[in-house]
Amino acid sequence: MEIYLPIVQVHIDVIFILFVSFGVGVLSGLFGVGGGFLMTPFLIFLGIPPIYAVPNEINNILATSVSGSLTHWFKNTLDYKMGMMIIIGGIIGTILGITAFTFFKETGKLSLIISLSYMYLLAIIGTLMLIQGASEIDRARKKITLKQKLHTHYWIHGLPLKLRFPKSRLYESVFSPIILGVITGFVAALIGVGGAFLMVPAMIYLIGMPIKLIPGTSLFVTVFISAIVTVLHAFTYGSIDLILVTILIFGSIAGVQVGQKVGQYLDSSHLKTLFAMLLCCVAIAIAYDTFFFEGVRNTDNADIVNIGNLNFISKFIINLADNSPLLYGSLAIILAISLGVIGATLRQLLSFYQDKILIKKTK
Repeated sequence: MEIYLPIVQVHIDVIFILFVSFGVGVLSGLFGVGGGFLMTPFLIFLGIPPIYAVPNEINNILATSVSGSLTHWFKNTLDYKMGMMIIIGGIIGTILGITAFTFFKETGKLSLIISLSYMYLLAIIGTLMLIQGASEIDRARKKITLKQKLHTHYWIHGLPLKLRFPKSRLYESVFSPIILGVITGFVAALIGVGGAFLMVPAMIYLIGMPIKLIPGTSLFVTVFISAIVTVLHAFTYGSIDLILVTILIFGSIAGVQVGQKVGQYLDSSHLKTLFAMLLCCVAIAIAYDTFFFEGVRNTDNADIVNIGNLNFISKFIINLADNSPLLYGSLAIILAISLGVIGATLRQLLSFYQDKILIKKTK
């Protein structure tokens, strides 16, 4: 079932995109990170130009982050003060990222830069996680227990202007979360990922936050950074396609819920190893597509369709994007947040009724 994307100006198979976004959502829920590192390359592989793939996936990440952060808000497992410091850095990072995005687009190197960024990031992180995961499995098999240091100090811990973060029970330099935010915002704006795969390890090993507060705080930060990136891309390039975003959001939110349920029954060490292997496989696929693919992957030429032949919704989207880009970007954010809230609410209701059924069965 093919539909036309009025902003991207390409035809897509809506069932296939839903299936892919659902699959990426399952993996995201299963491994506890955002799916941008998978979905953005998939969109490019499917023929959607990077200038559209990056911001539309970021808008999708906004929806799933809203859904996830609300779940943690209900559980009171996020540090707002730490999150706001990271967001301040994230604002700076997104502006730098959009500037770099514009520069590479104007020089005609955007597709290559995005592909190389994904290839190196996923290969490095995947290899490190694979080594760590395999070591944990081996130690568990041999029943070896390692004594870990209570605190490990790096150069970042010597930075000035220290603040107290009561929720996390930390006395940390204000520059630590701000620097993390700058890096996260830059990566999000340039290559279309939420930044959780960078934020989570940094929160654990550099900042030293309690593990239970990290997922919620990471998602809380991602909500704001994704919203800023969405507006900047919409205003600068008019590249958000509400039809594509809606399809991605529905598939991803449903997949995340399934992945989180399945993840409850799997061993964490094996999950880490599987996730690392997945990262390495995606990196290899990107490398092959960038350097060895002999076919013609057309991601620059759009399917130009006469606006008079489009339906009312497509005409409305094109006119709004052209005439009011800031309003259009805001509408994309409202759509993502609304669907994210609905997803989180439905999950809470489902959990509530499941608990009631279990209570009745035990009586």
